[in-house]
Amino acid sequence: MNASSFETVAIVGVGLIGASFGLALKKAGFRGRILGVSSPPALADALRIGAVDAAAALEEAAAQADLVFLARPILGILEALPRLDGRVRPHCLITDAGSTKARIVQEARRSLRCARFLGGHPMAGKEKRGAGEAQADLFAGRVWILTPEDPSELEAPAAQELIRWIRAVGSEVVVLSPEEHDRVVAFTSHLPQLLSTALAFTLAQRLDKEEHLRASGPGLLDMTRLAGSPFEIWRDILATNQEAVREALAACVATLTELQGQIGSDDLAAVFECAAALARRLRADADKGE
Repeated sequence: MNASSFETVAIVGVGLIGASFGLALKKAGFRGRILGVSSPPALADALRIGAVDAAAALEEAAAQADLVFLARPILGILEALPRLDGRVRPHCLITDAGSTKARIVQEARRSLRCARFLGGHPMAGKEKRGAGEAQADLFAGRVWILTPEDPSELEAPAAQELIRWIRAVGSEVVVLSPEEHDRVVAFTSHLPQLLSTALAFTLAQRLDKEEHLRASGPGLLDMTRLAGSPFEIWRDILATNQEAVREALAACVATLTELQGQIGSDDLAAVFECAAALARRLRADADKGE
């Protein structure tokens, strides 16, 4: 096998992200073998939609893989890393899709002595879970963050091959340190989830009549979409990024308190203008990626 090519990929956790990665690889032209490691129901769905070619136990898949993609929830990734050491081949690259990075990279450094690890986080997903929701184009037009401890890690042949496949599935590679990643996504990903959840919870507590909830426009649907996300996923995320999430929440609470004092004042105009400018930038960037 060429040191810079993947012939066998093991996807550990074939839910939405893992199964979508399998579909995306195949759509992008991957001709190797994709092994799935997951629960029997998840594997049955992944096999049915063609996201993986065969099911395997973790140790069996690790022994054959050139790339191991850990797509479990964060605590599942942390549990899997020590089990991989000594079972993967020396040239194997292990990466992940965890939504926080510092704890995962720290555990990989501690437990992996026989393989390379490169932390990753595709900024893609849905509020629904499972291989049945998987899409081959889930990562298209999305950012895929890589978090090497040292930028020189990206020059390794296996890392370069991973980057080529990330780009082949339509993603843009962004490189951050693990700590910088966790602080940034606390604002850009974790805070939106908590705001959506808080809004939906507030309405559930304050509006007890069905006709009251129907007195709303599409904006409320947009704002509460993320509130449908399962706590099982977010429990791990929030538990492993507590300091940064608290910082993001505190900043938002301070802004809301300031807005509360500005209600009825023309001072709000500057806030609306600044917010609208950011919203336009986000949408312009999204349009470029399509």
